[in-house]
Amino acid sequence: MGSSKTSLDSTDIELVIFDCYGVLVDSEVLCKRVIIAMLGDLGVEVTSNYFDTYFLGQSYESAQKQILTDFNVMLPAEFRDNYLTALLKVFAEELDTTPQLNDVLAHLNVKNCIATSSSPERVAFALETTGLLSFFEGRITTSTEVVNGKPAPDIFLLAASKVGVKPKHCLVIEDSEAGIQGALAADMQVVKYTGASHFKGVLPISADKKKEIPSISHWCEFFNLYPSLKISV
Repeated sequence: MGSSKTSLDSTDIELVIFDCYGVLVDSEVLCKRVIIAMLGDLGVEVTSNYFDTYFLGQSYESAQKQILTDFNVMLPAEFRDNYLTALLKVFAEELDTTPQLNDVLAHLNVKNCIATSSSPERVAFALETTGLLSFFEGRITTSTEVVNGKPAPDIFLLAASKVGVKPKHCLVIEDSEAGIQGALAADMQVVKYTGASHFKGVLPISADKKKEIPSISHWCEFFNLYPSLKISV
């Protein structure tokens, strides 16, 4: 899938806020594989669709509450650390950026930052593993810095305030419904990125049927939608 070829008015965009997992790095299929296996060891059998619905783009605390609600299982205190250890091992061996991301980052002519539901340690490891840490270092906001994670707008508002840009001048790039809802609640512009592996064979549903959410399935489409955000050669 993808967006229409019509370009959008992006002259008022001063900041692009990237989600990390499933946008900058092609991570969600790896996260899914690890956590489904670990939950299975506890007798909690969740499907791929369950992961997409309740875990994708959400904080660990949100996922933990969902498991307690649906399965009446409280995850052990050590589960989070064990999951992080197992996940980082997989990341070290298999994690990569989403295809042709670097071309967009190299030609973006406005400020940029990251707003992620991940922990500081996990996002730093992912960015370092994929060679992106030096590009975003010092401009990373995580869910540990806000009371309410996505789909609340808090993390996006905090990320924008750190850079000194008003919400109406921000463009958020997200892959999850929770992230899209949070960006809309922050009164920011948003585009859905569907080019990561976890979208293969999946038809994404708009987070807000009342609003047309532009989407791209490949990074080469980004500057077609937002031509004024590209450095003039």
